[in-house]
Amino acid sequence: MTLDELNALDADAFTAALGGIFEHSPWIARESWPRRPFASVDALHATMCAALAAADDAARLALIRAHPELAGRLAIRGELTEHSTREQAGAGLDRCTPQEYAHLHTLNADYQARFGFPFILAVRGHTRESIIANLVARLGNARETEIATALAQIERIARLRLEELIESPA
Repeated sequence: MTLDELNALDADAFTAALGGIFEHSPWIARESWPRRPFASVDALHATMCAALAAADDAARLALIRAHPELAGRLAIRGELTEHSTREQAGAGLDRCTPQEYAHLHTLNADYQARFGFPFILAVRGHTRESIIANLVARLGNARETEIATALAQIERIARLRLEELIESPA
């Protein structure tokens, strides 16, 4: 899809096209639609991030909680969104050894217990080892730091998803 095609969509079609950019949170796309036309992917991303920033704490926390655990139960059962499946596979999380799955399961549970939401990392460019290292390092953070970090990672994930979806001008 081109940016021109996206800009021409009505609210429902726009929301359907971009509803998965922010995991299970089509409200961000819907709130961004009135700001069309977007001159660039940068402008679209900035508008979507502004909608997220303008949301209340409960909506931001719901967005964080909408993300799946990395190499978690949903991944093992094949129940991730198409985006999440592709992203986790790209980092090799679909090829974890039984020991790596067990380690990630324990770390994910510790993280969830400490912060009340899943560990979120834009995994593109990461390996299983670097993901585990990030998870271990971030377990020592304060909750407020992790909320801010999770939201920054979500914005990065959204940017990468937009770049995949929207064709670059020729």
